[in-house]
Amino acid sequence: MRKLFQLLLLLIFASQVVFAADGAQEIKEQLTSGKWIDYSDGYVPVPTYKADEATEKAPKTVKRFKTLSFEENGTFILDSAKQRYTGHYLLDGNKINMEFNKVQVTQLRTNTDPNKQSGYDIKTPMVKLPNRTLQLSQEELRGDGAVYKNYNGAIAGLFNFYEFSGFANVSWGNIIMMFVGFVFIFLAIRYDFEPMLLIPIGFGILIGNIPMFQVADFNLKLGVYEPGSVMNILYQGVVQGWYPPLIFLGIGAMTDFSSLISNPKLMLLGAAAQIGIFLTFLGAIFLGFAPPEAGAIGIIGGADGPTAIFISSKLANGMNVLADGTTVKNLIGPIAIAAYSYMALVPVIQPPVIKLMTTRKERLIRMKPPRAVSKLEKVLFPIVGLILTAYIAPSALPLIGMLFFGNLLKESGVTKRLANTAANPLIDVITILLGITVGASTQADVFLTPASIKIFALGAGSFVIATAGGVAGAKIMNLFLKKENKINPMIGASGVSAVPDSARVVQTMGVKEDPTNHLLMHAMAPNVAGVIGSAVAAGILLSFLM
Repeated sequence: MRKLFQLLLLLIFASQVVFAADGAQEIKEQLTSGKWIDYSDGYVPVPTYKADEATEKAPKTVKRFKTLSFEENGTFILDSAKQRYTGHYLLDGNKINMEFNKVQVTQLRTNTDPNKQSGYDIKTPMVKLPNRTLQLSQEELRGDGAVYKNYNGAIAGLFNFYEFSGFANVSWGNIIMMFVGFVFIFLAIRYDFEPMLLIPIGFGILIGNIPMFQVADFNLKLGVYEPGSVMNILYQGVVQGWYPPLIFLGIGAMTDFSSLISNPKLMLLGAAAQIGIFLTFLGAIFLGFAPPEAGAIGIIGGADGPTAIFISSKLANGMNVLADGTTVKNLIGPIAIAAYSYMALVPVIQPPVIKLMTTRKERLIRMKPPRAVSKLEKVLFPIVGLILTAYIAPSALPLIGMLFFGNLLKESGVTKRLANTAANPLIDVITILLGITVGASTQADVFLTPASIKIFALGAGSFVIATAGGVAGAKIMNLFLKKENKINPMIGASGVSAVPDSARVVQTMGVKEDPTNHLLMHAMAPNVAGVIGSAVAAGILLSFLM
């Protein structure tokens, strides 16, 4: 009887072991079949985001997939926001105890050193996640604040594909900015508004706002702000200020300064139009921008895109640290887009201002034809001009130096090939690169901010003020000039740097008033003076604000 009882106990114990082993095997088979996926909110779509550096208590978050893969050999892989963590697991009934291995992760932090080429400081520390316990119930894994559901490999692959697609990452901001890009392209093609600028910029806006996967500490190397991407490498020409001097080289090689040399007093009109820069600077400070940011915004008043990009790359690049320890905003994109937008809208903005400030009698004033300028004067002008302006504002040397160098190539008569290269192939290539990268920098999450709206409002006001300042300067000069030497005040409006569009506007308006009154050559004098004036103004601001 005793032996029979012992045998019965042995059978019961053995059956429990067998059933337990079968249960554990069943749980393990369930775990290792397919992938366990959770789709939940809580991921910050800013590659450089760090909680300890955040200025906002509740940053914007998005949904992302988190995938767990369990292997037969007791190992697992956790794929969270494309960062893989490995480890070992043990089964305890329907509980899965997970222990993570150390893994090297990439941490991206915003670069605050303007001498570095990259937009990020990259660190690669070793990280070990804390142990976790998940529970399997009703074909779901629960724990660590997530609910994982099981899918086969093909479905999991489709989820991964979807997460990288634009459909999963699109926002209203992307759609708004793409509409802006369409408007730029439409204006360029339909109305011929600065097509060589607006088409590259408009298409760049489309490129920059194709939605892509973004999350903290993840670099897909696609976007203009992601180091290692082609667009980011090209964008360094904007951030580091390489493109604007090359643009000025081409402008100098294609510009004839004869009208300015023949009537030097018209340079005062180019200076008068720069009032828009300094009033906009004061307005930006009033609206709460830091002085370096305000200085970069002010240059929009000169209607000079390359100069605006150059000074914003120095003052409002998102890298310079202010005295109170804060970092200046990266305003290169909004400033560049505002400057080029208003340059393209010269035929729309300037005529009403000119008509408002002048009478018909003034618009009918005929000016003396400009005198002939000798070759010696043309050759000496860039040399003397460089020395005078560079001594006044050495900080503007990259711009005015290249401007006068290009003009010397043109006027010397012995470097025609170099002048032709600077005035045609080189400036065309740089214009393409500048336009496409400036456009791409208008990524919705960077561009659509209250600061951008303020910049566009300030830009519109500054352009009107600059135009009015030039016209007012001409009217003031007329008070001191004899009747036969009077200046048609309309040419004062061309004192802004939009060469030669502003001069063409004055020519068109003059011909409408009197078909025999041609003002183009007269208007070119303050127009090219405005280019020099805006560069000098930029140098002065840099001297005060760097």
